[in-house]
Amino acid sequence: MSAQLAAHANSLAAYSTSTGEAFQFWILGTVAVIGALCTVFMKKAVHSALCLAGTMIILAVFYLANGAYFLGIVQVVVYTGAIMMLFLFVVMLVGVTAADSLKETIKGQRWLALLCGLGFGILLCAGIGNASLSEFNGLTQANSGGNVEGLAALIFTKYVFAFEITGALLITAAVGAMVLTHRERTERAKTQRELAGERVRANKQLPPLPAPGVYARHNAVDIAGLLPDGTPSELTVIKTLRDRGQIRDVSDEAIKDLKALEQRSEERLGREEREEEAAK
Repeated sequence: MSAQLAAHANSLAAYSTSTGEAFQFWILGTVAVIGALCTVFMKKAVHSALCLAGTMIILAVFYLANGAYFLGIVQVVVYTGAIMMLFLFVVMLVGVTAADSLKETIKGQRWLALLCGLGFGILLCAGIGNASLSEFNGLTQANSGGNVEGLAALIFTKYVFAFEITGALLITAAVGAMVLTHRERTERAKTQRELAGERVRANKQLPPLPAPGVYARHNAVDIAGLLPDGTPSELTVIKTLRDRGQIRDVSDEAIKDLKALEQRSEERLGREEREEEAAK
């Protein structure tokens, strides 16, 4: 009797939706749809990729809410964290601007894209209709041995071909990104001897640049080193900090410290001499 009641309760739970689940679905579902539309209609590729990442995170929340914990974590770590970051890196490396050519290089690609979109819409409608008209089995049977085991059984049995095709597609995308970002050098790289000869002819700094900071006092990169006469040397600070005006001039401060040190030394020597005379 108890087993029948448990089965009846599970069937009712499969058909019923709580208020919290409904609220979560309509709020997050609306945000996910807006993110998907922004992915398609955004003018900049980086913004589209970010919107797609947000949509994937919401899908992970749906997976977690439905008991597919492993799939939800994989959605965040693999798809959002790895694949979407790969997309962003490809966009930043290759560069997608508004100056791209709009001329069609493949004839009939618009009709092919339209047919593919139509076919995807039919499959989507068929899947939603099948899910709304058929009976719900719930997740009890699918996760009987655990969510990881149930997911592995589907990936490596029923959907193994689609899984392998997806892996090949991702590898192809990674190789394509490396090929597109590779640039052949248009001129021969100069050797160290040639660069040194150019510095000699241009009367530039031949030895390595001196280190920044005042020795034994400062070691910051924004503090110029002092020459023997106490004046700061601009060569000890990189050009970027000089252009920004972010150099800290401590020459006066260093000279004051030296004078104070000399004065303390003189006072100490005078005190020692007086103590020696008093001892005699």
